Amino acid sequence: MSYTIFRTFQFHPFLLYPTSILKPRNRFFFSTTTKATQTKVPTSTQSKKLDKIPKDYEAVIGIETHVQLSTLTKAFCSCPYSYGSFPNSSICPVCMGLPGALPVLNSKVIEFAVKLGLALKCNLAFNSKFDRKQYFYPDLPKGYQISQFDVPIAAAGFLDVDIPLEFGGGHKRFGITRVHMEEDAGKLMHAENGNFSRVDLNRAGVPLLEIVSEPDMRNGIEASEYAAELQRLVRYLGVSNGNMQEGSLRCDVNVSVRPIGQSKFGTKVEVKNLNSFASMSRAIDFEISRQVLLHSQGQEDQIVQETRLWEEGSQRTITMRKKEGLADYRYFPEPDLPSVILSQEYVDAIQNCLPELPEEKRRRYEKMGLGMQDVLFLANDKNIAEFFDATLAKGADAKLVANWIMSDIAAFMKNEKLTINNIKLTPEELSELIGSIKGGIISGKIGKEILFELLAKGGSVKELIEKKDLVQIADPVEIEKMVDKVIAENPKQVEQYRGGKTKLQGFFAGQVMKVSKGKANPGLLNKILLVKLNSKS
Repeated sequence: MSYTIFRTFQFHPFLLYPTSILKPRNRFFFSTTTKATQTKVPTSTQSKKLDKIPKDYEAVIGIETHVQLSTLTKAFCSCPYSYGSFPNSSICPVCMGLPGALPVLNSKVIEFAVKLGLALKCNLAFNSKFDRKQYFYPDLPKGYQISQFDVPIAAAGFLDVDIPLEFGGGHKRFGITRVHMEEDAGKLMHAENGNFSRVDLNRAGVPLLEIVSEPDMRNGIEASEYAAELQRLVRYLGVSNGNMQEGSLRCDVNVSVRPIGQSKFGTKVEVKNLNSFASMSRAIDFEISRQVLLHSQGQEDQIVQETRLWEEGSQRTITMRKKEGLADYRYFPEPDLPSVILSQEYVDAIQNCLPELPEEKRRRYEKMGLGMQDVLFLANDKNIAEFFDATLAKGADAKLVANWIMSDIAAFMKNEKLTINNIKLTPEELSELIGSIKGGIISGKIGKEILFELLAKGGSVKELIEKKDLVQIADPVEIEKMVDKVIAENPKQVEQYRGGKTKLQGFFAGQVMKVSKGKANPGLLNKILLVKLNSKS
């Protein structure tokens, strides 16, 4: 048994313990585990077959999501955690698992767990506990993880998701099996030559919430939209930044296929290394196709319970490790931590402080008459939604505000690589700008010019209009003079227009706008222009 556990470690003949424990260097703990190599299999033949898979199978997909909480300190000690900090610079005897060190629960972890449980419409356990999950790995210094086993803090909830129109649209509800609290492990940093791995324990003890879904998803789009909605939810609640690139939101996907109509689940395969929602969708769809292909060829026995990695470069899943059965983690109640007992008053206080959630916001925006594309764009980002709502609070029209945010403002942010919190434009000035255009004070063209200056430099709409003399010309007599001037200067085009080339109206309108420096009222200009062009005199 000891050989099975330690066979990948190098032993020094004069040392009692494996070198993974006794070789600290430059704040790293070195482990001489070797990485397994993966033989690449040609995929050209397989990829051609994947396009011709039968349609009489369905996928069954469930997701286990780990959300790293935005607490100031770790779950059971006072060490802070900052992503990207120098290795092993934020550790103590508790998170290192040294003998005699006792954990003390961070109360914020409970608060955030209750928040998320309520937002997911779960049933809360008013008396739950922590358990020890026993397993061996170099980045787990204690030899066990403090987690929750049979009594999670929240269970039996659901998450509502709106599928984007480009993927067919529709409303889906996915079940939530459980939400439980636990601590994170450290991180292994593998050497390029594969001879050893360095252990960084900064992440050890960082608080996590694990959200386990019901196996309700049927394709990669549904799964990735579920995960994206979960990310939105934790950001709206303020319990996590949800940044996948930092490991603050990590998804492990379980995929199986079965013939349509069969109630029994197929063999489940776990897929890891999913660093974006797009990768998740592609990985799931590939894995579905791979399993269906084996089924259709009568080789379903080759689908085994295993963990596979998604390779972004080759766009395929590869075997990471086989699972010969359910792991025996030998759970037992954590003896060093008391039970977690919630009072109704505590839960009610958190419930009353919950913000408007993404699903609720989308339904409210729909009632304003906004289309689903607008609704999804605005509610997707909490900060954009707050900017939109603040602009509406100043009296602006919802559809007009949505149009400005989704077009010119979104384009500016994309080009300048800014978020809506970094632009100089305020909701008050956007409302003022829309009102100025709607009230005829300035034209839409002038409004865009003012917008880009406000986005880049800030300022006041009224001050810019006065300073640059941008007030729209709405005097019919003044506009008529400009029209007469343009017609007089372009006799050839007038003759062509009156000869049937009516599209030249746009040419004349552009010339008048040029004379007015873009300030002529477009509606009034076109009305006067038509009368003049169609006149015989």
